[in-house]
Amino acid sequence: MLEIKAAQRLDKVPPYAFAQLDQAKKRAIERGVDIINLGVGDPDLPTPEWVWRQARAAVGEPRNHRYPDYEGSLGFREAVAGYYQRRFGVSLDPREEVMALIGSKEGLAHMVWGMVDPGDVVLIPDPAYPVYEAHTHYALGEPYFMPLEAKAGFLPDFRAIPQGVARRAKVMFLNYPNNPTGAVAGRGFFEAATGYCREHGILLCHDAAYIEMTYDGYRAPSVLEIPGAREVAVEFYSLSKPFNMTGWRIAAAVGNKEALAALGKVKTNTDSGQSGAIQEAGIVALRDDPEGFIGHMNEVYRSRRDVLVEGLGASGWDVQKPQGTFYLWARCPGGMDGRTMAALLLEEAGVIVAPGPAWGAQGQHYVRFALTVPEERLREACQRISAMMPRVQ
Repeated sequence: MLEIKAAQRLDKVPPYAFAQLDQAKKRAIERGVDIINLGVGDPDLPTPEWVWRQARAAVGEPRNHRYPDYEGSLGFREAVAGYYQRRFGVSLDPREEVMALIGSKEGLAHMVWGMVDPGDVVLIPDPAYPVYEAHTHYALGEPYFMPLEAKAGFLPDFRAIPQGVARRAKVMFLNYPNNPTGAVAGRGFFEAATGYCREHGILLCHDAAYIEMTYDGYRAPSVLEIPGAREVAVEFYSLSKPFNMTGWRIAAAVGNKEALAALGKVKTNTDSGQSGAIQEAGIVALRDDPEGFIGHMNEVYRSRRDVLVEGLGASGWDVQKPQGTFYLWARCPGGMDGRTMAALLLEEAGVIVAPGPAWGAQGQHYVRFALTVPEERLREACQRISAMMPRVQ
């Protein structure tokens, strides 16, 4: 029988953790388990009505039945530029410094292909969103991991990067507010990051998927607020989390026009752009916020955060309140391995969490909780966890 062999580059890439979580959830449900899923960061509340109504109307327009512009409609790119001007005071040229994406995930992945040659180094936080490392391997680049440690506020130490590594580095990924840790960063950190990247000729890719998800008076800055940042930086903004639009797959890359041109060359040879109807929905989401939707959602997640932090603390977990994202990054009691704890939580409590090692070696003793179920289910999850802890410690 003919043997079909996959590319050897796949050998370096583990199975995608969230696909595995989905399979674990399905198996547990088939066994009749009442699952509380705190594993995947997928908002449980719907897209705002004024956004989906716009999309529904736009679907009927014949102009949206044809191929869209590869780089995104000018209207959508102008809406992104308008948002950056209002929110961050950053002026962008919508024609050269803004590009529509089919979700920020594909943009982050394709930027690696546009910038990295075999043997080039990519600087990746640890822990980090797995896509950064996976596509570095696909492009035959070499990942260099920058540890994120609790004692440093989960911020990387650029001074610890060896000079030989820095000389070979082409891309650095950062992500604040941070997935999975929930850590936040200020302007001073981004000044240091852009300065380091300018000194070493590195493209800084800032994954800003959670930039609007902040609490307790904190508001996250854009890396492009730093003077001269667009000389070295591209920021990836997503509508998925702030507007509950994960399934719509609409985002934008903004910043350095040469890097965006490289990204565009990959994309034009890979995809044909996002639907015009979805881009029109994105326009009204960015332009119109008649009900203060982002503020409302942040209050929902802040309240859920407090419920979960209090409940986990009562059962012996040491969990801090994050100022960003809708995640809790929790160190396992007793120094337990994150994969072991995640399996026990599913088997003993019917609670799905994401095992920390899915984000890297620094996550070995952690699990991530997502605040994507109502408060009453969070309280029930805490009760189940409290009941199981004496059996597993």
